[in-house]
Amino acid sequence: MCSIITTKDNESLNEDTHCGNSMKLTSEQLPKNPFNNSVSQYAAKKQKLFQWRKDKTDHYKHANLMDKALQLLKERIRRGDAMAYFLRGQLYFEEGWYEEALEQFEEIKEKDHQATYQLGVMYYDGLGTMANAEKGVAYMKKIVESPCPRARHLQFAAAYNLGRAYYEGKGVKRSEEEAERLWLFAADNGNPKASVKAQSILGLYYSTKEPKELEKAFFWHSEACGNGNLESQGALGLMYFYGQGIRQDTDAALHCLREAAERGNVYAQGNLVEYYYKMKFFTKCVTFSKRIADYDEVHDIPMIAQVTDCLPEFIIRGMAMASFYYARCLQLGLGITKDEAKAKQYYSKACRLNPTLADELHCLLIRQRI
Repeated sequence: MCSIITTKDNESLNEDTHCGNSMKLTSEQLPKNPFNNSVSQYAAKKQKLFQWRKDKTDHYKHANLMDKALQLLKERIRRGDAMAYFLRGQLYFEEGWYEEALEQFEEIKEKDHQATYQLGVMYYDGLGTMANAEKGVAYMKKIVESPCPRARHLQFAAAYNLGRAYYEGKGVKRSEEEAERLWLFAADNGNPKASVKAQSILGLYYSTKEPKELEKAFFWHSEACGNGNLESQGALGLMYFYGQGIRQDTDAALHCLREAAERGNVYAQGNLVEYYYKMKFFTKCVTFSKRIADYDEVHDIPMIAQVTDCLPEFIIRGMAMASFYYARCLQLGLGITKDEAKAKQYYSKACRLNPTLADELHCLLIRQRI
């Protein structure tokens, strides 16, 4: 691999393998409550409301299922089932009916820790209400500091969210040290039942702080990857690729990148495109890059981020890499019929997605390294 990537290339990519202080973190989703069934679990037990029936598709349309679920919860509330209040609010939340969810959670916040947690997320991120980071932080602190056993399953996730607030300096005075402390608590030594998101973010954090602590970064990405985190799986591939925090191992790198790519990590996909190009596997490069380059930047990026729980800036970077190398193959007729007009379109897309990356790759192109 050293014969393919020059020292200068490695330095440039080292800065972009992980996101820096501008990374836009997202809130940890509500952890599963070990004490209660979810709406879908309850509904599945009651008349199998969510079972797919091919012979009665109209009856089982989503709107009908939602109506039935809400009727069921209304009846449970009428009978005095306290948990039904939260389940109704959570159903609203999952459907994106945030104003209704907010109203429901506000009504029961003094009796239900999960409602308190969701209010913290909603106020911090501005879901169903104007963003109020201070209020969101207050709710998360209430969860983290609660002595109640029924709040324990929420505390790791709440600590991750509080760490995010300190890292971003929203609702509290910015402090990377406090963010790190909270994330370490949330990560709980790699416990798979803790916040896996905190484990992954620690990997990102240690690879960008000054001075970098790449061995720690590798450790936390390994823990998160072992617990199923897709972002960290792609990051591990790149750390193996360039020998960051671990001895360089191209086979291990490709194994991680390919698995992450198959699971939907767009940044891993973009790096594989670059690898195929530099190894002169042009047909494979074209086939792989076209699919990624053709993602719709407006609609697909938020959807991919939500499904994969990967940071949008990495998704954008992966798309930009794929667009640039696909354009290069079109320009030179490598693995595909030469088409300079189409090449210009994809070069433009790469520039639009990530101008800095496109400029770096263009400089390599001018120096005939691509």
